[in-house]
Amino acid sequence: MKNTKMKELLQKLGTLMALAILVLIFCITMPDKFMKVGNFMNILKQASINCLIASGMLCALITAGIDLSVGSNCVLCTCTIGVMVQSFGITNPVILIIAGLVVSTFAGFINGTLLTRLELPHPFVSTLGMKNVLWGVALVITGSKSIAFTNTGVDSLMWIGSGSLFKVGSFPGIPFSFILVLVVFAIFHVFLTRSALGRQIYCVGGNPEAARLSGIPSKNVLTFVYALSGFTAGLAGVVSVGRLASANGNAGSTYDTDAIAACIIGGASFTGGKGTIWGTLIGALLMAVIRNGLNLAGAKNDVQYIVIGSVIILAVTIDVFRNKMEAKARKMAAQ
Repeated sequence: MKNTKMKELLQKLGTLMALAILVLIFCITMPDKFMKVGNFMNILKQASINCLIASGMLCALITAGIDLSVGSNCVLCTCTIGVMVQSFGITNPVILIIAGLVVSTFAGFINGTLLTRLELPHPFVSTLGMKNVLWGVALVITGSKSIAFTNTGVDSLMWIGSGSLFKVGSFPGIPFSFILVLVVFAIFHVFLTRSALGRQIYCVGGNPEAARLSGIPSKNVLTFVYALSGFTAGLAGVVSVGRLASANGNAGSTYDTDAIAACIIGGASFTGGKGTIWGTLIGALLMAVIRNGLNLAGAKNDVQYIVIGSVIILAVTIDVFRNKMEAKARKMAAQ
């Protein structure tokens, strides 16, 4: 029993330990560049977009699904805001945020509807198709051109992604975008662990047959999950307005893979029924630390792609071995 408890504890703390070790390595190898308060705050700012996208991706993975359209959905939200500012002269931040979120949430709702009403074999099909559709729409509405947000009168909207709070003396302050992430993740934690719908999401992914027999409206739950994934992608799009200071239909090519990696590293599984929002947060921070460290080390883009790709493969491999071990443990317990 002691060994079992120790294994469970190490499994829960494994990702956090990996993050701490990675930070320590960069601090030792690049103390003048990495080990600065300003750089740590920059990491939090860099992680914000991936954190928000990953929160919705987590729900999809819990249902044993996946949403490959989150990256293009995030870009579409940003481009929608850019077009409204440039072509229609709308600068009211509330209107711009609502418009961007509505577009992204509706795109997510379409994903869920395609999956549940047309009964497609797997969300991989519908979300992969929507990924290309949404990217195409983003390019069409922007004319395949980049739209700059600087000097357009939307400084208050840009502040969401670029501003900081609690600035004192030389302390640069905590990025508001990361504070937004903590608020969103706290809401997700309560939703997934304390609400009936949150428990239904786990049930649909962990045991679909039990969910059906217990009367859970699985189709409605899945539709809600993908609409929620679209909403969080839209939130990330709002943050990217200030983070990138531009809307570009060609951006966000790695958003979906980074979000999947953050969830899997944080303990989620492709088999469904697993994953926590705080584990996802640690996974997203680990991804951000890797990218930040590679940038400070002067690594070229091709090297960064190789490293990040290797991390994703490693995360998936760990997930496979973890599932095999759990299946073996269940088999032994049944015997």
